[in-house]
Amino acid sequence: MEKKLWDGRPYYTLGAYMKEQFGHPVRKLALDAGFSCPNRDGTIGTGGCTFCSIDGSGDFAISYHGQPLAPYLAEGNNPVIAYFQAFTNTYAPVDTLKKLYTAALTDPAVCGISIATRPDCFSEDIYALLDELRTNFPDKPIWIELGLQTVHEETAVRIHRGYPLSVFEECCHRLSELAVTGHYDLPVIVHVILGLPGEYLPDSSSPFRPMLETIGYLASLHARGIRIAGIKLQLLHVLSETQLADEMRSDSFPILTREDYFDLLCDCIELLPQDIVIHRLTGDAPRDLLIAPKWSGDKKNVLNALHHHMKIRDTWQGKQV
Repeated sequence: MEKKLWDGRPYYTLGAYMKEQFGHPVRKLALDAGFSCPNRDGTIGTGGCTFCSIDGSGDFAISYHGQPLAPYLAEGNNPVIAYFQAFTNTYAPVDTLKKLYTAALTDPAVCGISIATRPDCFSEDIYALLDELRTNFPDKPIWIELGLQTVHEETAVRIHRGYPLSVFEECCHRLSELAVTGHYDLPVIVHVILGLPGEYLPDSSSPFRPMLETIGYLASLHARGIRIAGIKLQLLHVLSETQLADEMRSDSFPILTREDYFDLLCDCIELLPQDIVIHRLTGDAPRDLLIAPKWSGDKKNVLNALHHHMKIRDTWQGKQV
């Protein structure tokens, strides 16, 4: 694909997408709606995914029970995307989901919602609820964020993900198929973790191969008409009080260096079609919980250095598509 820039960046940034959709910058407000996860309550497992923090990856989320969100916004701020982030946000009775989703969508401080969940936590009733909400709030997008992390079954077992790749693909196919028919319009954003145990091979001739296979798989789904609207490329953070921290202490695995991570991100970006929005390139971690990699703690400097690296390498999204 030919080189393209979005707001001066060589990849389709979330900021550029927000401006296209809303005409102005929009930020996400992370929420903890009090849900659990089948990988924690004993339905699938009790310990959760090995990388997941005690807060269910909602370390910066505010407690939400349907209250107005305007008090959490600075004066004069634009409406936000209400991001149901902590734990699994379709894992509750449909009546509970309807109450909370509707409260967010009717809030004048909210211009849309984003639902972080697992592909094995959908039902016909939930699809019907999402369809009802899309009909009732046609001007407020509803994003579905699915935690894939990796396409490799061996890694999925190692991190206790709790479902096979076929479940993810079936969920994406269903959402994409329904969107094409016009019955649903639920953009899918996929979470991928880069640097999982066993997938960074620094002593190999192809140190990034397993991770690039995950990106290639998503690009191939997209090419086959199973639309992936966005992707989050999350650097693996090893946090204290997680199973992953225990694993690292007992059976050390290599952690991505900063320079290797920059090269890996360039490789990933070059494989992604230009209509996939890149929502994240590294991620945040609470500094008091971050064990590794320590270099990731200063996100602003990391992103500045990454953008310089992209410029030197002459990387752009879709370069290898």
